[in-house]
Amino acid sequence: MPKSHRTPTWTRRRVLGATAGGTAAAALGAFGIARAASAATASATASGPGDVVGKITVGYQGWFACKGDAAPINAWWHWAPNSAQTPSPSNNGIKAWPDVRDYAQTYPTAFRHLGNGRTASLFSSYDQQTVDTHFLWMQQYGIDTAALQRFNPTGSEGPTRDAMARKVRSAAEAYGRKFYIMYDVSGWTAMQSEIKTDWTNKMSAHTRSSAYAHQNGKPVVCIWGFGFNDSNHPFSASACLDVVNWFKSHGCYVVGGVPTWWRTGNSDSRSGFADVYHAFNMLSPWMVGRIGTVSDADNFYNQATVPDLQDCAAHGIDYQPCMLPGDVSARQRAHGDFMWRQFYNMVRAGVQGIYISMYDEYNEGNQIAKTAESKDWVPTDSGLLALDEDGTACSADYYLRLTGDGGRMLKGDLAVTPTRPTQPTAAGISAGTSDTATVTLRARGNSKFVTAASAGAQPLIANRDAAGLWERFDQLDLGNGTIALRSRANGRIVSADNAGASALISNRTSIGAWETFHLVHNSNGTVSLLASANGKYVTAENGGAGPLIANRTSIGTWEQFDLATV
Repeated sequence: MPKSHRTPTWTRRRVLGATAGGTAAAALGAFGIARAASAATASATASGPGDVVGKITVGYQGWFACKGDAAPINAWWHWAPNSAQTPSPSNNGIKAWPDVRDYAQTYPTAFRHLGNGRTASLFSSYDQQTVDTHFLWMQQYGIDTAALQRFNPTGSEGPTRDAMARKVRSAAEAYGRKFYIMYDVSGWTAMQSEIKTDWTNKMSAHTRSSAYAHQNGKPVVCIWGFGFNDSNHPFSASACLDVVNWFKSHGCYVVGGVPTWWRTGNSDSRSGFADVYHAFNMLSPWMVGRIGTVSDADNFYNQATVPDLQDCAAHGIDYQPCMLPGDVSARQRAHGDFMWRQFYNMVRAGVQGIYISMYDEYNEGNQIAKTAESKDWVPTDSGLLALDEDGTACSADYYLRLTGDGGRMLKGDLAVTPTRPTQPTAAGISAGTSDTATVTLRARGNSKFVTAASAGAQPLIANRDAAGLWERFDQLDLGNGTIALRSRANGRIVSADNAGASALISNRTSIGAWETFHLVHNSNGTVSLLASANGKYVTAENGGAGPLIANRTSIGTWEQFDLATV
């Protein structure tokens, strides 16, 4: 059975942690690297903008499965060290609990209920709706490209990984994102020959997709793990150079996921690999386990990022440094300060692109995907921390929002600034506002669910037979019986637009009078919404045939809704 089946270690992470040798600052002193100038001159770029140059790329694991999800692996893959058994406090492989409110299908675990009384359930990456939701988030928060992790596909995990590639392709096409294959060669004994066969016979077919990432007119492929100085990456320099040149000869733009100190050959890099590193089209040095504080990030700016860029420029190589939000369980995040400092340092240095590790890495707590925001959303017996672990409230999507801001800064749409432009709580929503529930509304006029049509771009209308992501809303309790509704489709607040003269639409980033409703509980168990904007009731106009609008002075059937918690 593969190692990733047996333990929550998963190749690259713990090995690197062992070689890091303490804090980044101490390691830097041991390496004796001269401190670079405090400000870097923007480096020459080898390539113009493409799907990785000038873009935000996220590492996408897609490696979670659950018993009962129909995945070939038929296990609690990566959720639990004993994947044959249901996840529980004694069989737990994660460091952070995901926020699962946007998933149509989840799977109950053996953890106790969440702090708010909900069942402690987890998602499966094998469900297409899960992957669609992840790529919808990428679209909503301005993330350009996903690097799909592909470990040795020749064992029992292979069929599930093959299926995940197809699911990612489908989602990327549906939501206008790019993706590429990122081979992690950790522990892959016959890598030199098998990686070529896998690309030729399976993965190269995905390059025909309109969503497959290209750079300089070439399909992108990444190889992670060449040159690492540990027993899990024993490949010779000649074997690695052969593989890089093979992919280049087959028309690929090849990204190298390389050791942190690839340039100096210290500690984590094998000697004799300089030619391998310089053969790549783009270099992306690993960072997880190397830094954990803002101070560490500044040390790396001076002693790694700036001189790395100079070396890459001298060799005509693009540079895509790795950055991370921080391990929730280790209290590294500092409500976004740690991650934003990395964004600031990389953009001011003039990097060609940014790689974020990772999108969905709940195992090491470094995920940016939606995460439990408070103890109300964490199993009571798990011992796991939430995003507010340092006392500062952070919305479940905060690190997605922060990533969107970093992307804007990278692309020049936001001035380079050391100060986070978005606060940890949802924009315009005070920390005292409570997320009481995620709900659906079904109109009594036609028994259809209210939807934020076109992912929130169109007015709310009651015309759906089933409740998916677009039909879900966070009910925000404002006190005194008043609420606001935040669409799960786009993270925006529902507004009675034009003081109630226009249809309801989820397009606001803050709560004002137009976004406030009094929740009226009717005697038949339904609810009605009285708009603060004009003192009128929300109606499913024309029995649900028209958009919702606040224009009624009394409650009838069209003004009644069944409200359900999901």
